[in-house]
Amino acid sequence: MASIGQIIFWSMIVLIFVCAGLIILLLAIAFSASQGTVKTSAPFPVGNLGQDVVLECRFLTKTGGDRSSDVLITWEKDGLSGLVYQYKNNAAQLQDQNSLFQNRAQLFPDAIAGGNASLVLRSVRMADAGVYRSSVSAPGVWGRVDIDLRVSVYSVPTISKSDNGLKAEAPRWQSNPTVIWSDQNGKQLNSSTQFNNVSEGIVQVVSNLTGPLTSTETYTCVIQNPLIKSVSAVTGDGDLRSSYFLTSSSPKALPLQLAGITPLLLYMLE
Repeated sequence: MASIGQIIFWSMIVLIFVCAGLIILLLAIAFSASQGTVKTSAPFPVGNLGQDVVLECRFLTKTGGDRSSDVLITWEKDGLSGLVYQYKNNAAQLQDQNSLFQNRAQLFPDAIAGGNASLVLRSVRMADAGVYRSSVSAPGVWGRVDIDLRVSVYSVPTISKSDNGLKAEAPRWQSNPTVIWSDQNGKQLNSSTQFNNVSEGIVQVVSNLTGPLTSTETYTCVIQNPLIKSVSAVTGDGDLRSSYFLTSSSPKALPLQLAGITPLLLYMLE
């Protein structure tokens, strides 16, 4: 039978372990409560060749307050030596920047205090495609996000009334996209499309929807490739109702049906 001294000794050991566990739990709760988040609402953007693209990243503290001081933002690209961009001590730190991004990468310095760590990539190139990693360290927040940038070539079509129906002209698309015309009930209509070479891998799209057409009915022209989809709605009289892009929400190129798509850019004309 254990003595009273042994019972007291082991009781104290158990009490010490219990107290230590409670302290660790309380510290973990306090630490997690003070941490903010780093996130993006666009993990799979599609850049348009030769145009600027924004890789969206935001950070949010749970305590609020001014976040402009002691903020470290680092952008890297998988498989590439050096940095894409770094912001530290309230200024850009570009001594370790990869030469491919010289004078092409930029943050929004006036918006960093508000939690904006997004990167602007100027005149996007095909070689820019890949996974970018944004790491943010600031008072009350630490984290990172991965953004998979894909690059394509696409443009908004101009749709006009022709003698026999409607004509859609888009100045630049990558390779030969699929073009589909449909009526307001979703029925696919007969049309003819030709592709005129602009440069290697880039074509002009010219598509004709032949009549007869109803002046008050709405017709839809869809131009798409595995990454991007252009949707334009127009009346039989050539009155444009809406035009917008959709981009695949998958990290990989999808079949031309583009199952699972999210808005990229929207123009609404009433």
